[in-house]
Amino acid sequence: MTYVVTDNCIACKYTDCVEVCPVDCFYEGENMLVIHPDECIDCGVCEPECPADAIRPDTEPDMEKWVEFNRKYSEQWPVITVRKEPLPGAEDRDGEAGKLEKYFSENPGEGS
Repeated sequence: MTYVVTDNCIACKYTDCVEVCPVDCFYEGENMLVIHPDECIDCGVCEPECPADAIRPDTEPDMEKWVEFNRKYSEQWPVITVRKEPLPGAEDRDGEAGKLEKYFSENPGEGS
């Protein structure tokens, strides 16, 4: 099992999760985070830290696409280990449907 970040993170990018991760497997895009599925040790400490409920176990239905999505972008984006402020408007976009199509950016974040 591994944990992955889903589209609930897009345009919010809460980073509370990165500070509790014992193996630094989070990677930062311009407007979301991903988890490298091969680096995640399945400890689960990140999942309850996400206020947007964007971190899910890969054992849930239809998570295969998110495992591959997280793998792809974690190999392109820089690692993030320090908490940052969420994106402006994060509270307004939290839970919004269709965020992948509306807001997703392939651009890397700054990392830390």
